[in-house]
Amino acid sequence: MTINNNVSQRYSRQVLFKGIGAEGQERLNKGVVVVAGCGALGSVIADSLVRAGVGTIRIIDRDFVEESNLQRQVIFDEDDVKDDLPKAVAAERKLRKINSNVNVVPFVTDINSDNIDELISGADIVIDGLDNFGTRFLINDYCVKSKIPWIYGACVGSVGLSMNIIPGLTPCLRCVFETIPSPGSSPTCDTSGVIAPIVNIIASIQTAEVFKILTGNVGQLNKKLISIDVWYVKYDKINIENARLIGNCPVCKEGRFDFLAGGLDSLTATLCGRNAVQIRYKEDKHINFKDVAQRLACIGDVRFNEHMLKFKTGGYEITLFNDGRSIVFGTNDQITAKNIYAKYIGE
Repeated sequence: MTINNNVSQRYSRQVLFKGIGAEGQERLNKGVVVVAGCGALGSVIADSLVRAGVGTIRIIDRDFVEESNLQRQVIFDEDDVKDDLPKAVAAERKLRKINSNVNVVPFVTDINSDNIDELISGADIVIDGLDNFGTRFLINDYCVKSKIPWIYGACVGSVGLSMNIIPGLTPCLRCVFETIPSPGSSPTCDTSGVIAPIVNIIASIQTAEVFKILTGNVGQLNKKLISIDVWYVKYDKINIENARLIGNCPVCKEGRFDFLAGGLDSLTATLCGRNAVQIRYKEDKHINFKDVAQRLACIGDVRFNEHMLKFKTGGYEITLFNDGRSIVFGTNDQITAKNIYAKYIGE
């Protein structure tokens, strides 16, 4: 993308900001950013990046739009819910209308050790809009090994966190969070909910850090772990600069990329706040929705479109994507979810 008169007018207020300027805007226009997860944080981030004119934005999300998302996921609406649209697809359609100069590339998939190179290779930066540490540690492995900056972000209740991971300059995520939190040990949106103001604040901090990286303002980057509680108006910047030196990080100290090697990114994942479990296979399995629908029609309610199939029976609902992934609603137990999947969909 080059700056012509129309484009210059669109970004004129941004160009006036001395931290960006005309040269910085040119850099933004050429940037390639991966938004990993297009839920609460990811939807705000993607919207901001598109409006800022970042050249290419890859949006990766495994889920679809539900009514409960609309409270905080800013680029979705009721039509997306009615149409059963995957979040990545719905986001691409909205964002294209906001700024047709930006190349928005949707990926309706789960990030795993088999496909991460295809999804992230060539990116200038990755932004975290995820809800689980397994995938975050996988991204951390890939980005540190590939020397790609990435920005961690998380929200629950009224509290949000963010930190930059700049390979060779800052500690990585595993320097600070050594292991995946044990089940039930941390609050989730199931137990504590989440409010939109903290989402918007953390997403805005992440986006501002993207601007700094893409425009070459490395000296202005945040090097601490930011913690904000918007309800009680608390703001902390936690010093983590020595975490790489004093810790025993397998990534930075030993050069081990355990999650990237595979086997640690689980084939199943309990979804935050959803009473649901995702099931996936190491290899994509392409599904003929019409055939599946015909087989299931006599035992439950079933509907499908080009993106997904939904099947309800008893107290469960199975959403099947065309890469073979499935989300089983009605349980947080992974074994139960696997049994339901095997019973109605098959191995």
